Amino acid sequence: MSPYRWDFISDNCADFGVKRICRVLGASRTGYYRHLATEQARIERQAEEKRTVSEIRAIHAEHQGAYGAPRVHAELRARGRRINRKRVTWLMRINHIVGRHLRKKKRTTIADRTAPPAPDLVMRDFTADTLNTRWCGDITYIAVGTTWLSPATVIDICSRKVVGWSIADHMRASLVTDAIEMAVAARGGRVHGVVFHTDRGAQYSSLCRGLPSARHPPQHGRVGSSYDNALAESFFQGLKRELLHGRRWTSKAQTRLELFRWLSYYNRRRRHSALGYLTPAEFEQHLITSRTLSLVA
Repeated sequence: MSPYRWDFISDNCADFGVKRICRVLGASRTGYYRHLATEQARIERQAEEKRTVSEIRAIHAEHQGAYGAPRVHAELRARGRRINRKRVTWLMRINHIVGRHLRKKKRTTIADRTAPPAPDLVMRDFTADTLNTRWCGDITYIAVGTTWLSPATVIDICSRKVVGWSIADHMRASLVTDAIEMAVAARGGRVHGVVFHTDRGAQYSSLCRGLPSARHPPQHGRVGSSYDNALAESFFQGLKRELLHGRRWTSKAQTRLELFRWLSYYNRRRRHSALGYLTPAEFEQHLITSRTLSLVA
């Protein structure tokens, strides 16, 4: 029964009586009185829904429109809100609140056919139980006016945290070594035995030749297979979707600043589905705390 019929009955019952109007409309008097009895609960529910939608809009805006229902739901739960994920999905759909979607990516790996083969020790298993045991890295291109900037990253597979990065307007091997040196420094030099997984790009192959004494030589996946470096590929897809989509960049300095801000946001505030919707920083803190407690026990 349409709620408008119940409103019509309420508006006209003083003149014609509930019984007569219900008979003409083919409505149930029992249903009408039940509608009256639950009116206050409906008003409260509608007010709560309005508050929830406002909070969803605020979270969505706070994260620059990038969050879809899963991350919005995780953020609400982190703020103490008890709400079903399906309800968040439904409220976002009916209120036209949409997260950013993936765009078709551009292939950036240029194979070094002269490089000696390196083993693939990861074999598409992008998991790790301990920090600083498996890292992965990649490079992408960002258009800035008529030229390009190239960010390189080093990601700890355990926590998905970007522990090192470098941004340059060239694609020489130093782009990669700078990112690795930052990662080693960020981890306090405690990286003995870490496996560093990359694609077969020329910059990473040069790293094998240029750093013969390195304790973290790259381990390569296959050219053209995004699955062999899926975690790093996924990271850059997220960056392009959430930061670059729909924006034109003309200043290298401004682009560097925006990239730095986003990387800091990614590590400290962006909730990650693979981490149970914790941020990389939160996940690392939980991991360190739990292991400290287990040692004390």
